[in-house]
Amino acid sequence: MIRKQKAISLCLVLVACSIICFGQSQSTAREDLGKMNWLLGKWSRTNAKPGNSAIENWTRKSDTEWIGIGVSMAGPDTTFVEKLKIIIENNRLYYIADVPENRELIYFEMTTVTENGFVCENPMHDFPKKIEYQRKGDVMSARVSAGDKGSDFLFRRNP
Repeated sequence: MIRKQKAISLCLVLVACSIICFGQSQSTAREDLGKMNWLLGKWSRTNAKPGNSAIENWTRKSDTEWIGIGVSMAGPDTTFVEKLKIIIENNRLYYIADVPENRELIYFEMTTVTENGFVCENPMHDFPKKIEYQRKGDVMSARVSAGDKGSDFLFRRNP
C-alpha cells in the first residue's frame, strides 16, 4: 500500500512539474514575442540598388501569430514576394518563410530574442540557415546567412 501511495505521489509530482514547465514555456514564448513589438509596421529598404525598392510590412494577426510580407520592385515591376509569419507553436517561437523557390514553408526557430533584435535558425535549410534582425531606433538591419555567405538588408521605418 505504501509503495502504491509513493507511486501515485510521484505521478502527481511529475504531472504538476509538466504543467508548470508548459506554462513557463508558453509565457516565455509570449514574452519573447512581446519584446519584438518594434517590428510591427512598414519598413522601406534603404540599401536597394538604384531603380529598385523593397518594403517589409508586419501586422499582428493574433496574440500568437504575426503576418509579414516582403516585396521587392525594379521600377514599377514586382520582382520578388515573400510571405512571412512569426508564430508560437508547440511552446516555441518560429519565423516562417514562404518563398517561391521552396515548395514548403521554411521554419526557423528563434534562438535569441532581445528588446532590439532576434536570431532564428534552421541548420537543415540550404540558404539561409540563419536570419538576424537588429533595430536601432527607426533603422532595422536584417541579415540572412549560411556560414561565410550572407546578404544584408537595411530598412527605415515608414512614418
